[in-house]
Parts: sequence; C-alpha cells; structure tokens
Amino acid sequence: MRSTGDNCAVFAIVKDTDCAEDIYRGLDFLQHRGQQFCGIATYDEKRIYLITHYGQVGNTFTSHELETFKGNMGIGHVSLKERQPMMWQGAVGEIAVAFSGNIINSEALLTEMKDRGEAFYHGLDIEIISKLILQEKNVVTGISMLAEKIKGSYSLVVLTEQGIYAARDVYGFRPLVLGEGSGAYLVSSESRAIQNTGINRFRDVRPGEVVFITRKGVETKKQLKSPRRAHCAFEWAYTASMDSKIDGLYVQEARNNLGKCLAERDIEEGGLQADLVAPVPMSGIGHALGYHMKSGLPYQEVFLYNRYADRSYTQLTQEDRDRMAKKKLSVLRYALRDKRIVLCDDSIVRGTQIREKVRELKNAGAKEVHVRIACPPLMYPCDFGISTRTYKELLAREYLANGNITTLDELKALETWVSEKIGADSVRYNSLEAFVGALKISKEHLCLKCWDGILPLT
Repeated sequence: MRSTGDNCAVFAIVKDTDCAEDIYRGLDFLQHRGQQFCGIATYDEKRIYLITHYGQVGNTFTSHELETFKGNMGIGHVSLKERQPMMWQGAVGEIAVAFSGNIINSEALLTEMKDRGEAFYHGLDIEIISKLILQEKNVVTGISMLAEKIKGSYSLVVLTEQGIYAARDVYGFRPLVLGEGSGAYLVSSESRAIQNTGINRFRDVRPGEVVFITRKGVETKKQLKSPRRAHCAFEWAYTASMDSKIDGLYVQEARNNLGKCLAERDIEEGGLQADLVAPVPMSGIGHALGYHMKSGLPYQEVFLYNRYADRSYTQLTQEDRDRMAKKKLSVLRYALRDKRIVLCDDSIVRGTQIREKVRELKNAGAKEVHVRIACPPLMYPCDFGISTRTYKELLAREYLANGNITTLDELKALETWVSEKIGADSVRYNSLEAFVGALKISKEHLCLKCWDGILPLT
C-alpha cells in the first residue's frame, strides 16, 4: 500500500444566484481538514470554470478570481495532498470531480487501467476515481461502480451540466452532510460549513447513497447496499471541528464525554491531586472541558494558540510536524507556575510533540504534569486517511511489537512506560471500551482499525 497523505474536504452548492462566494466561505470553514491545496469549480450553463491553488483558501483566492467564476452551482475542495477538483471531458459531457478519502488498492487499479490503455497525469487517487466514473454511460452508474472497484474510503462530489452528484462509500468512513435553506442546497464534509453560512443542516448522506442536487432540491438516485457502517471514530476525537455534528453526534458532546471518562477513571483509582486541568489546543479543548466538568478541577489555558498556524498532526513530514508544533503554541507562564497540571489531548502518535509540551511546561515552572489522552493507544496504521502511515511511527508499537492491549493491567503497564518516555508524572488513556462508550455509537457502526487492527471491509 502506498503511504497516504490524504486529509481533505469537499463542498458543493446549488442556488438561484452566483455561488462562488458561497463555496469560498464554505471551504474556509473546512480549512482545518487540509491546508496545502484548494480549488473551486462552477458551471454557468455554457462551461465549467476551474481554478486551484497551492495554499489556503483565504490567502490564495483573490476577489478578482472569485468574480471570474460564473454560475449558480459549483464544487470546492481543500487538501494536504493534491489539487482538486479535476475537470474532464467524456461521454457524459464536461464534469469536475473532487473527493475526500483514500484508495487502498490504488496501485492494483492503476496497473489494471494502464494495461487497458488508460493514461494518467500523476496516478493520483482523484484520477483513478474520475476515470472509473467516466468509463460508464452515465454518472450514477459510474459512481455506483466505485463500490465494486475501490477498497477504501470516499466522499465525493461531481459537477455536471445538469446538476451536482454527491456520494458516500458504502461503509460511510468519511462524513458527508446535506443542507438546505434560502433557496440553496448544499453538501459538505462537515456541518459547520453549512450552518456557519446561514443554511440549515438537513441530514447526513447515507453510506452507499448517491444523491443529485439541483435547484429543485435533493433527490436520491441510488442507494447501494451497505454491508455495515464503519464511521471513522477519529473524526469525533480529533479530525472534525468541535462545532460540527456527524452522523447524529455532536463533536463537542463526544469530546466532553471522552474527557469525563478520563476523569472518572482517575476518581475510581483514588483521585488525582492536581491544581488545574488544561488542554493542548485546539483538539484537546473539548476533552479538557469534559475532564473539568467531571472532576471539578479549575479549567485553565496554559498554552496560547497561534491562530495563523496549521494543524501539526496533519503535516506530511516529521520535520513539518515538528516545525508547526513549535509555531502554533506558546506557554502561558503566569498560569502554571508551581501548579500540578492535568494536560488533556486527543491522542499520542509518535510522542514527539507531547514530550516537547511536557518539557516546556516544566521548564516554565509547572510542578507536575499529568497527561490524559482521550483515544486509546494507537496500535495500527490508518488505511482510510492521514491518521498514521507506518507501524514505526506509533509510540505504542515501540512498547508492544505484536498484539493488542486487552486488559487494564496491560494498559497501565503501557502508561507507565509512556510517562517515562515523554517525561510526564503520569499518563492515562481511555480504554477502547470507554472510548466507544463515550461516543454512544454501536461498536459495529465504527471503524476502530487504528486501535483494534480490524479492517472493516467485507
């Protein structure tokens, strides 16, 4: 399997007036899902207009460029990996395609398609998906065939002369949400890009569903059979914005619950003597607030977040991750001097960043730092997105080369080892059972492969 660098988002809209500004705003609200590339495509009853940029939406698209986009329907994309949307000509006419996800069997598909005479620019996943769609006589059939050909995850939008098609893979790995209101119909990777543009969230696109969006509304064109739901649990713990709602669960509620579970464990084990609870911004905030609500410890920021920095975890190289981690947070020394701190974060992957944060707090005068992690120990690489790429990048695998953490005693032993590795006074993770319980979603409806190693594909 190729190493994946995908973490991205799609947005699409159909309305009564020109839509480029709406797409621009929608993508801006999805910028946390990808900061390297962005793109917009619209259709004006004559042709598709498409522009992509390297960089963030707000820094790259000019007012002049937005004025060049004509048409009342269009799609947009933000990514860490590749320029999207891509535009194509085929039997179905002129189309533009954008997707969020990862194709596990991309190498095999590339070989198969090249052997048939297909040509590719770079062999990107978006090219594979587009060409598979264009092989069929109509877009609905082409999208439906993806379920038979592709192993992996995808939420996608296709701009055509007639309207916009949106679809989600049969497992529902990646989120995709519909919205309607004020004469507009939208689809987005997260609800925040809908509700923050003044439109009402409508519903989630169902796993395996293909919808068609026009000025008349949203129509289900196809409902493919879904073997099971396998929503990415990491969306609620880290990836998604805290003001989003995914598959019926508010991200803020999920993170508060995960923090409460960590506090409950400390209470059950005799209580933790500490002065305050603090987050590693930004994804740690919801977890720290939950810990605060359950424990009664004062909530206090100990890091100032640089609003102009990107997410360090989603950078493509370790060098980029380290550089961004140093750029995005600075220590609030006044808040922590001689304090015993409970520091909450979403996960420990490589351990380098949390070790640096513990060191910074202690150098600034913190008396103790107790690290509390919302996710269970990450034991397996992610096959469906950017989460992790190899076993060697997982700190927990350095401790346990084979197998899983199956008992509380095994978890405690790992926690003791991790606390020594990162220089913390203690470390606690949520167990997998506590993690699932906090989400209040059936285990059978979640992808937990990062923790249990089970690939949810039939």
